Amino acid sequence: MQYIENKTFDELQVGDTAQLTRTLKQQDIELFAVMSGDVNPAHVDAEYAKTDIFHKVIAQGMWGGALISAVLGTELPGPGTIYISQSLHFRKPVGLGDTVTVRVTVREKLVSKKRVVLDCLCSNQIGDTVIEGEAEVIAPSKKVRRPRALLPEVHLHEHGAAFQLLIATARKLKPIKTAIVHPCDEASLTGAIASMREGLIVPVLVGPRDKIEKAAKEANLKLGGVEVVDAPHSHAAAAQAVKLAETGKVAALMKGALHTDELMAAIVGPDSNLKTGRRMSHVFVFDVPHYPKSLYITDAAINIYPSLDDKRDIVQNAIDLALALGVERPKVAILSAVETITPKIKSTVEAAALCKMAERGQITGGILDGPLAFDNAVSVQAAKSKHIVSLVAGDADILVVPDLESGNMVAKQLTYLAGADGAGVVLGARVPIILTSRADGSLARLASCAVARLFVHRRSGLIS
Repeated sequence: MQYIENKTFDELQVGDTAQLTRTLKQQDIELFAVMSGDVNPAHVDAEYAKTDIFHKVIAQGMWGGALISAVLGTELPGPGTIYISQSLHFRKPVGLGDTVTVRVTVREKLVSKKRVVLDCLCSNQIGDTVIEGEAEVIAPSKKVRRPRALLPEVHLHEHGAAFQLLIATARKLKPIKTAIVHPCDEASLTGAIASMREGLIVPVLVGPRDKIEKAAKEANLKLGGVEVVDAPHSHAAAAQAVKLAETGKVAALMKGALHTDELMAAIVGPDSNLKTGRRMSHVFVFDVPHYPKSLYITDAAINIYPSLDDKRDIVQNAIDLALALGVERPKVAILSAVETITPKIKSTVEAAALCKMAERGQITGGILDGPLAFDNAVSVQAAKSKHIVSLVAGDADILVVPDLESGNMVAKQLTYLAGADGAGVVLGARVPIILTSRADGSLARLASCAVARLFVHRRSGLIS
């Protein structure tokens, strides 16, 4: 165990010195900005910083001041020190990657007041002075030796940043005409109109006109110029929307205030021409705070207990979506409870079969491995501890779950315990289907529309 120990006023001698060294990282700037509210673009906006006087991102001046305080409070004089005053002169900027050495030196002892004056100097890795000043403190009178506090780990995550980038990418493409099925509540109608305003979709509202107009009034939304297809109830709205997609009048469907089963029944019904030769499946796109890239999870919404043939299509749908969203060669982890093939666990056998299907060209566009347990699918360290040699383990883009139950649990755990943002679509039909939940916020709805838009344009060959 490490300890920190002070020097009392009586122990201090003129000339006593202490120091610490820190290298400035991006996380330091971001954490200081979060703590202080100092979001001066010179510190947090790389593009702006290029045009500033220093032509680079620099640390907040008081970052160095905080390091001086750290030396005074933990080293010299140490615990029990009370700050009285501090002067600082900022001589040169501190940029990313600069190593700063902070040194404080006792210059004078004021015996009558038990105060100490210290010179404070911060220099960079080439010896240039970046900050200098003077501190006056009340030195401790009692000896203190305490265990050094263990600081918590800090993980910085900008909520919604990955989805905002996704939305910005999709906005460069032409909006897709999208049928919003039964948008008769505030959440679904607001999401549709917000997506229109963001330039992602051209909405066609399909449902009872009076209920749609009532919802718009309650949400304070204006529907001027928005096409409304009147349908007496939710079943009819689903049927009408399917017809619009079959005839090419819309390029996507979006769930409104009706049950998923009701919408999907119209899409897969005997009279529907939206079916293809491929099984339909849902793909979640998650922005997980502690994962370095988007994480795709399938299928957690449509197929309850999929067969091996179903899983082949589920995997292919997810790969196609990841490719559309810019993943060059998606890494697909077929999940189970263990990473070894165990006949008593059916999902391990099916995982092995799916990998063989990929080897034989029955699944294309991605790299498959499985069975993999969740931990060794997403953690390099966990994969190493199990001695798993794999291109996928620890670096998966896509997680293929054994069944809907497990997938639903994984998705909701990521949302409610890991703080992940989720969007998603159903693929395998002739048009993508945007399934939104009543619990989804505006960002999730916008991101789901962006996902659908990118997929439609990729399939049309408009983006490579």
